[in-house]
Amino acid sequence: MNLEERWQMYSKIQGLKKLNLKISQIARHIGVTRNTVYKYIDMTPGEYRQSLERRETRKKKLDNYKSEILGWLKTYPDLSTAQVYDWLKETYSGINVCERTVGNLVNQLRKEHAIPKTVNKRQYEAIPDLPMGYQVQVDFGEKKLKDPDGILHKLWFIAFVIHTLG
Repeated sequence: MNLEERWQMYSKIQGLKKLNLKISQIARHIGVTRNTVYKYIDMTPGEYRQSLERRETRKKKLDNYKSEILGWLKTYPDLSTAQVYDWLKETYSGINVCERTVGNLVNQLRKEHAIPKTVNKRQYEAIPDLPMGYQVQVDFGEKKLKDPDGILHKLWFIAFVIHTLG
């Protein structure tokens, strides 16, 4: 959400407050959480401006890694948040962030730099059956059985069916 959108949200909250709507009604109408409404409903415009200024100057955990993550996204636009998170953990073993923090930054960078997430879909198609002797069918399974003492045990198995000639 950019600065203008934030001010619009604040103005809507204040306008709906003047109409004596309940917190949950304001939240539903604007499309934000009740906690957001509680946070801003009693703020003066000056206090809100100060909170926005603090927000802009606040240092974030991933600020030092922003350019590298941006480079990864430009090179590999189909990267997922989980992959970026894993790469950060592998490259910088001392980094202490959660995956959601990485996801927020990835989404912000994609939006700011117009990097859409490309999805490469796999192409599936049926292949012709191979002649006898050149194919095998594999199935996995599990079964729960009781031993003589009545204790339940789980057994895993694999079955092969080999198609042969003649």
